[in-house]
Amino acid sequence: MSLSYELLGSDGAARRGRITTAHGTIETPAFMPVGTAGTVKAMMPQSVAETGAEIVLGNTFHLMLRPGAERVAALGGLHKFMNWPGPILTDSGGFQVMSLKELRKLDPDGVTFRSPVDGSQHRLTPERSIEIQHLLDADITMSFDECTSWPVEEPEAAFSMRLSMKWAERGKRAFAARPGYGLFGIVQGSIFPALRAESTKALTSIGFEGYAIGGLAVGEGQEAMFRVLDETTSMLPADRPRYLMGVGRPADIVGAVKRGIDMFDCVMPTRAGRTAQAFTRRGELNLRNARHRDDPRPIDERCACPACTHHSRAYLHHLIRSEEILGAMLLTWHNLHYYQDVMRGLRGAIESHSLGPWIAGFESEQGLGDIPPL
Repeated sequence: MSLSYELLGSDGAARRGRITTAHGTIETPAFMPVGTAGTVKAMMPQSVAETGAEIVLGNTFHLMLRPGAERVAALGGLHKFMNWPGPILTDSGGFQVMSLKELRKLDPDGVTFRSPVDGSQHRLTPERSIEIQHLLDADITMSFDECTSWPVEEPEAAFSMRLSMKWAERGKRAFAARPGYGLFGIVQGSIFPALRAESTKALTSIGFEGYAIGGLAVGEGQEAMFRVLDETTSMLPADRPRYLMGVGRPADIVGAVKRGIDMFDCVMPTRAGRTAQAFTRRGELNLRNARHRDDPRPIDERCACPACTHHSRAYLHHLIRSEEILGAMLLTWHNLHYYQDVMRGLRGAIESHSLGPWIAGFESEQGLGDIPPL
């Protein structure tokens, strides 16, 4: 059988579940650290696992360019190549290709583009994207789609969505079903309810092991994103996982879980870690700021990551101002650990039917801000 999803409990629309794949299980709601090119930046694979992450994300577009999907396959697949034994989801490459703009040419069959690395010409079709993800040995393969741009008028969004639905059908035919592996379809349609409904109906008619919601967190704002989720999640099959692509800040994730989303990914915690930003229970900190240079406290006194248990804000500030690599490593580790703490908290709250109070506490703490040193 393909990968499976088990619904373990619920609290309102929020779901507590478990996904079983060829390379292990994923407790949901889950956050997937982004390992675009076969590495979660500034982290060792075992360090990623120590944060509590059970699945990471790789990317078709970047891995097909370097080092090449066929090379990864010859070396034993992406799990072995990057020394990550757990589940892997691979993004189809659609978002990256569409962001190339002047370097790409779109047609009904697929996309031709020039590599931003060396200028060489490449072509991605729904079938080739599925083939690459198969070569990488992804547990969860994503349908090749056109990620609708923002801002966008409804006719343009409709054309883009319908093209993605045709590609989804082709990708489903190309996907090789095997035990523990699955293919997810991607709901498109921007902020337009009728288009989201049409897309959802098309994908559920084709039939997938899971369903993603794409085309959000591209500039439409949180209120519009939550409105789309309210309108869309209820139309998706209850017995399949739901994945909100590219989201986001902790408050975005909490709000989306409340609306029935199971899986998330975002570069934000790792990118922030490389730019001196730390996520905490009281909001975000910029460790580059001079006010931290004499502060002996940890980033977050309730965090069990190495940055918080072994180092002061003053030391982290010093590393960052000195441009030492260790600063980026420790802050990245902290951010990923914090994100996993949020997911652990959400899972526990759903299990105990206390999600409402948990969210109220989360929002209250976030609103307090950081307490300055004495």
